[in-house]
Amino acid sequence: MNSALENLKTRGFFSQCTNEEELSRLMSEGPVTFYEGTDPTGGSLHIGHMVPYFAFRHLRDAGHKGIALLGGGTARIGDPSGKSEMRKMLSYEQLDANTESIRAQLDRFVRFDDASAWTVNNKDWLAELNYIDFLRDIGRHFSVNRMLSFEAYKIRMETGLSFIEFNYQLLQSYDFLELYRRHGCRLQIGGDDQWGNIVAGVELIRRIEGAEVFGITFPLITTADGKKMGKTEKGALFLDPALTSPYDFFQYWRNVQDADIRRFLLMFTFLSIEECETLTAPGRNPNEAKERLAWEVTALIHSKAEADKALAGAKAAFGGGVSGDKSAMPHAKLPRAAFEAGYNIVDLLCDAALAPSKSEARRLVQQGGAFVSVPEGGELAAIGDLAAVIGADRLNAEGELILRAGKKRYCLVITK
Repeated sequence: MNSALENLKTRGFFSQCTNEEELSRLMSEGPVTFYEGTDPTGGSLHIGHMVPYFAFRHLRDAGHKGIALLGGGTARIGDPSGKSEMRKMLSYEQLDANTESIRAQLDRFVRFDDASAWTVNNKDWLAELNYIDFLRDIGRHFSVNRMLSFEAYKIRMETGLSFIEFNYQLLQSYDFLELYRRHGCRLQIGGDDQWGNIVAGVELIRRIEGAEVFGITFPLITTADGKKMGKTEKGALFLDPALTSPYDFFQYWRNVQDADIRRFLLMFTFLSIEECETLTAPGRNPNEAKERLAWEVTALIHSKAEADKALAGAKAAFGGGVSGDKSAMPHAKLPRAAFEAGYNIVDLLCDAALAPSKSEARRLVQQGGAFVSVPEGGELAAIGDLAAVIGADRLNAEGELILRAGKKRYCLVITK
């Protein structure tokens, strides 16, 4: 098997392929141009979007050429794949703004050089498309019965599939055709939920151009307990630091389950396979591997400087807290006067955004999940009394203290 495909398989980026043997032969003969598509339905990607782009970089590093297709055209109608209901329609201006934001995020990760990796926007050929001509030239090659056999459409038929969404597969297939004609693109990669759309594009090019092109899909990533990977208490794990801070991003990876460490090291870092195996060998401390995983992914998405800062903040928090570099920790600025008067623990947890409501804060205290640092040594002490007040004597010399909710969520309180 071609070494690039073998690497994808070993690292977990391989679920389905339209013709694995022939694709392996083609990739062994020389560089293959491939593409991955992303619709700009939001202003930021989340980590789930990035799975194909880690594979993108592995393929590019193996000598192949990658196109990041930004779906400024297809996003105007929305992909029904993997969705239980129709996407919210966004203005064209908003989609253009999202496209620029996402391109910048991808550029920081992929590093587009317009030779081995570049971007295109399908708005360039879809926005002015003549619908009658499109139906005559492209639509006639599609079977409705065949389209409805794919899982994405079968699921949506149960909850309602709009006609505008039904067109999506035709448009994505047309994208593949355009990229084949414009750039000699022979391979599309994407998540398993894109399998039906990818196969449709492969068949369209065979019918119109008489050429064989290929598709690879990757498994949709879940954690060891079956939950969707990249989901946090606050929602999706976004790349935009304004939506998910680098510290929270780091902490997500630092707190993954032991059963997920090896798999995530292979998929979400560019450490060698041998190093990933060494880090997760029997007898090794799993926390060391988690810390390395968290640093590597944060450095890739946010920069090495942010990864160092998040690591220092995490060590300060988990080490007991009021010493060390705490600048990366989530923080809240609260009035010193409230501590001098006596800050009720329930109110403090709410004001520091560690509890969304007073009822949740009370539950946290009653269940033994509320902790406050003491200035001497920085240890964290549990607070189990709902009537407890936190006084100014809890503040360190800089007027700070650290709160912890449960095992993983911290907040540095800075008084003013």
